[in-house]
Amino acid sequence: MRPMLHALLLALPLAFTSVAFATDSPAGNWQTIDDETGKPKSIVEIVQAPDGTLTGKVAEILQSDHGTNPICTACDGELKDKPIQGMTILWDLKPEGELVWSGGAILDPAKGKTYRSKVTLLKGGDELEVRGYIGIEALGRSQTWIRR
Repeated sequence: MRPMLHALLLALPLAFTSVAFATDSPAGNWQTIDDETGKPKSIVEIVQAPDGTLTGKVAEILQSDHGTNPICTACDGELKDKPIQGMTILWDLKPEGELVWSGGAILDPAKGKTYRSKVTLLKGGDELEVRGYIGIEALGRSQTWIRR
């Protein structure tokens, strides 16, 4: 019995350490919120590459005025009329600080526009501030996404 207790006590700090590290990264699933209605809109899955860069794609549509499988009618080029679910909408964000990634881009499928982007982890990793902007950061808007 004593060796099992000893093994449990050694493993316990490792379990808490892995939970702490999980909240230091935006990797995972995030619920987006509609700016106008305040209702959940989609789930975006963010993946962090070994070099620390972030990419995000729409994993699930929760609410849409264009049916259950909306397409990107406002997009240009190869994304024109493609399904939004499965679409990469966030890319090339590089680590800027401890909880900040920037220098990448974000696509707004509703408008078909691409903006420069910056993301910041908030509230112990449970919220993600996502900022899209043109030119300088002051010329943009932010959304808060909720970790799922």
